Amino acid sequence: MREAEGTVIRQIVLVSGPVGAGKTTLCQSLEQHFTARHFKSREFLLKEADPSNDPSKPTPRNVLQALGNKLDKQTRGAWIVKGIQSEIEQHPKTELLLIDAVRIQWQIDAIRNSYGSYGFRVVHIHVTAPQTELERRYLDRSRSRAHQKTGITELGSYADVLKDDTERKVERLAKDADIVIDTTRNTVQDVLVRAASHLGLYGREYARLCDVIVGGQYGSEGKGQVVGYLAKEYDFLVRVGGPNAGHTVYAEPTPYKYHHLPSGTRHSLAKIIIGPGAVISVPGIQREISECRIGQDRLFIDPQAMIIDDQDRNEEAALVASIGSTGQGVGSATARRIMGRGKNTVRLARDIRDLAPYTRTAARTLLDEAFRNKANVLLEGTQGTGLSIYHGSYPHVTSRDTTVAGCLAEAGIAPSRVRKVIMVCRTYPIRVESPPGQGNGSGPMSQEITLGEVHRRSGIPLAELEKTETTTTTNKRRRIAEFDWELLRNSAALNGPTDIALTFVDYHTITNRKARRFDQLRDDTIRFVEEVERVAGAPVSLISTRFHSRSIIDRRAW
Repeated sequence: MREAEGTVIRQIVLVSGPVGAGKTTLCQSLEQHFTARHFKSREFLLKEADPSNDPSKPTPRNVLQALGNKLDKQTRGAWIVKGIQSEIEQHPKTELLLIDAVRIQWQIDAIRNSYGSYGFRVVHIHVTAPQTELERRYLDRSRSRAHQKTGITELGSYADVLKDDTERKVERLAKDADIVIDTTRNTVQDVLVRAASHLGLYGREYARLCDVIVGGQYGSEGKGQVVGYLAKEYDFLVRVGGPNAGHTVYAEPTPYKYHHLPSGTRHSLAKIIIGPGAVISVPGIQREISECRIGQDRLFIDPQAMIIDDQDRNEEAALVASIGSTGQGVGSATARRIMGRGKNTVRLARDIRDLAPYTRTAARTLLDEAFRNKANVLLEGTQGTGLSIYHGSYPHVTSRDTTVAGCLAEAGIAPSRVRKVIMVCRTYPIRVESPPGQGNGSGPMSQEITLGEVHRRSGIPLAELEKTETTTTTNKRRRIAEFDWELLRNSAALNGPTDIALTFVDYHTITNRKARRFDQLRDDTIRFVEEVERVAGAPVSLISTRFHSRSIIDRRAW
């Protein structure tokens, strides 16, 4: 639990309970999943009773019980405080110090009195189980070879354990405990989640740490360049969608086109997550991993991301010819994921041997840890709101929901985690060219114009416009249209943007390329920006003047 950046709030967690209740298992789970140290009172007990004792040497349980009882009477339980202090001095930045275990009220009182008023939060967890269950577990433990490595030689029966007076009375500590967990009918993970929730290790609230970038039109709005600009501000970059969308980012000597990895991959040191709703071309993502030199410790692909097969690309040939689909197999693979349930026809990322180094952890586990540690997350959507399978002009749509809600679902991020929604729009929306043949089309656009008209208005050479306005994935020509105010309003209603990123303002006039500040834009462009803000109900916080590393006018207040 972090009170502020760089400040660790130490918690001393006292764990009590009868033998076999699950004290050590709980401590080991907490140590594995959180920043924690597992302090074994048994080891310190042996050293305190006799410095010549070797804690690694097996010791009969009844000998440990007798040593503990003797020290408790001599020090009123304060002997354990000395061991805790030594551990704190060795590990001053430990978030959790787990005391396994406390056995009498004297020990608990001594620890609370020593640390409770000095910046430490002392929490007492008592784990328990019915005696019949404890007896069964003890019998299993006595037979376990793994348990023999703990350094304790078990007694003949659980009845022998209960001959010790302290052990017989240990359940009385439940009355003092802050948390009591009956480990019966709970898995190890269940007990961990319950304890961690009580300790606030998942956070006391759903902090808004995730920013989302989506397209507000039909794709190709320039999301990649915006992500590349912002990427340095984030600890995690998350990508959803599939290789049917390509995001181009300015780079020297040549721009780089991303189809799977987040567009800020080369512009930051952030860790990279491919969400479970993503659709993956194995050769494609392998190529990007190699070209971007991504190590196994930086990239995480959710094990349940869908894999595109050759048959998926073949099945989309008809869509390429009729509606201008990219034909990358994303839609077919998505459909097959749904229809292939219960069949042996679906391959997920976890089934691909070459991806094994990257699929070891689920995205939700990484994101949960990221949010717990107050990390900043940038989620990058693909394509545009006007292509949403639900909200676009069907059938001229893509195979997924391209809104903020759809992207969050594919990534596995709760809406309450969202801080900012940046909707990217360009001054002249585009769609891919329509396939040849009567009745075919890539979809409607309001007030379509020609690149020649944009050339006339802006002064940008026509050859440059024709080179720019080809699709990233398939190199097809693009259709272009006047700015669609109704589309802007509809997209704003669907996405609820907190900010607008406006791109291609040089299409108003080539002189805008020289602008480094908002006031240097041409007057009609400034008036256009103001109108976009009124219709969208959100500020235009980022303005791209050209395709260059210094292309962004940053007007953010965050």
